[in-house]
Amino acid sequence: MAEPIIQVEGLYKSYGAVEAVRGLSFAVQEGEVFGLLGPNGAGKTSTVEILEGMRTPDRGTARVCGLDPERSGAEFKQKIGAVLQSTALPDKLKVKEAIELFANFYTNRANTDALLKRFQLEEKRDAFYSQLSGGQKQRLALAMALVNNPQVVFLDEPTAGLDPQVRREIYDIIEELKRDKKTVLITTHYIEEAERLCDRVAIVDQGRIIATGSPRDLKHKSAGTTRIEVRLAKPAVNGALGSLDGVSDCREFDGTYVLHSSRAPQTIVALVKHLESDNNELQSLEMFSPSLEDVFIELTGRRLRD
Repeated sequence: MAEPIIQVEGLYKSYGAVEAVRGLSFAVQEGEVFGLLGPNGAGKTSTVEILEGMRTPDRGTARVCGLDPERSGAEFKQKIGAVLQSTALPDKLKVKEAIELFANFYTNRANTDALLKRFQLEEKRDAFYSQLSGGQKQRLALAMALVNNPQVVFLDEPTAGLDPQVRREIYDIIEELKRDKKTVLITTHYIEEAERLCDRVAIVDQGRIIATGSPRDLKHKSAGTTRIEVRLAKPAVNGALGSLDGVSDCREFDGTYVLHSSRAPQTIVALVKHLESDNNELQSLEMFSPSLEDVFIELTGRRLRD
């Protein structure tokens, strides 16, 4: 196998008493879309900022394109593109001016007009940054990240705060990068984002990687089970739901009981009988196929978005 284009070994980063990154190790192959999936505060952004050369690790090593991000200077910056969690440009900077400005930082430059067309910004080429919608600002950020034809693209929560339609537009752009064999490292706390876009993911929690693999392989760990989420008129007592027929795991999150069952029909019949005997009522019931959310719950006892 070829040398990984991103190699991280034993990475640590603290901010005062807060240990944000605690011994992360992973590798990304060229042309791969790799996701760091985890809740807010898991250490994803700190890890990416170290890989971008924006932060210094306390311990461990990081290599991108064979270079040390912290010490390789201008040579390193020529090889990467990045979309940060938030991008802020001067209000009176025009869209085309922004792309051309960033292009001047690099020796290898993409065609400005081609980027405007690719990111559906042609009609906004002379619009001020302040006049753009949230989705247009994010498309501009992606265009600027690709202005130097980078080998590696870092996307830190690229769809956070965007409405579902714009989010799908960003997904289409990332899938285009994937078809172009670009290496992409994306951080996200959206399950559907990781499952749709990533070849492999590392599930990160409290600064540590708790599972790594393709979304399909990770979901296979929950294969044969169904997630059943129920809300009841009054709380269940004495862990009764965990002992229902077919239930292997039961946890309560803000009034919602999450059951993992290997025999969903039998579990639902047993649930109804139990509620009748307990003089309780079912307010809602939803069933889901196994997802990365289930892997996270089983490994941490918490929901990914908590």
